[in-house]
Amino acid sequence: MHTDLDKPAQGWRRTLYTVIYESDTPAGRRFDRILIWTILISVLAVILDSVASIAQAHGPLLHVLEWGFTLVFTVEYVLRLACTERPRKYALSFFGIIDLLSILPSYLALIEPGALFFLDVRILRLMRVFRVFKLTGFVSEYTILGMALLASRRKIMVFMSFVLMISLLMATAMYVFEGPAHGFTSIPTAMYWAITTMTTVGFGDLTPKTDIGRLISSFVMLMGWSVLAVPTGIVTAELTAKRRQAAIGAPLNPTPSQFSDLSCPRCDAIDQHPQGRYCWRCGADLLGR
Repeated sequence: MHTDLDKPAQGWRRTLYTVIYESDTPAGRRFDRILIWTILISVLAVILDSVASIAQAHGPLLHVLEWGFTLVFTVEYVLRLACTERPRKYALSFFGIIDLLSILPSYLALIEPGALFFLDVRILRLMRVFRVFKLTGFVSEYTILGMALLASRRKIMVFMSFVLMISLLMATAMYVFEGPAHGFTSIPTAMYWAITTMTTVGFGDLTPKTDIGRLISSFVMLMGWSVLAVPTGIVTAELTAKRRQAAIGAPLNPTPSQFSDLSCPRCDAIDQHPQGRYCWRCGADLLGR
């Protein structure tokens, strides 16, 4: 995020800064829209170039387009460095590094042909869309989701360890009852089958042939529903709690000084906001006690 300290005081650099880094002007919005379409088309060109038949038929055109996009993004990168008071800050920022990585592979390919594998890094251009969209209205949503995942990490880890234990037990059982004759040549191989079956992917390269094996397989497939449902419920509960915290103005990630010794009479949740009236977890009225 850029501040007023990054913005030049006057001159063409200030004008250019306003167009490139700010979206609240007509010129800034036009710049963002043009850049978005350029990014998307350049990513599409990279994707099409990976298809052998298309690359063979339209290779020269895709090559010209690629270098055209590279030059456009190079000019944009230089202008971003030129119009800010602290170019080092931009160059070392997350999006500054992404911008550099989006143009560097093409130049590396000129110096060292063996660096062609770096060309796939250009797909990172798509990440630049998040910068120019400037979705400030969704930043809080990203924060709430991240805090919900962080708060539920212990429950998810406990659940995942339980799922891994069940998968190991089922894999061992399949190795015993099916055996190498039916493709279950080892416990790790059976573990692969158990995981793909439990996640409802099931590639079909390993299938049980015995009645006991089919019974175990049915149990594992039914377990697959809980693999999807339980973590979703855990995260949803925490997400709802974080939304309620945000609604009453409670800190999403409170510091000890922001804690309150009050506990909710309904759900016993602690860490209530000192000025909050409702519980951040269940919404109970704290003043009605």
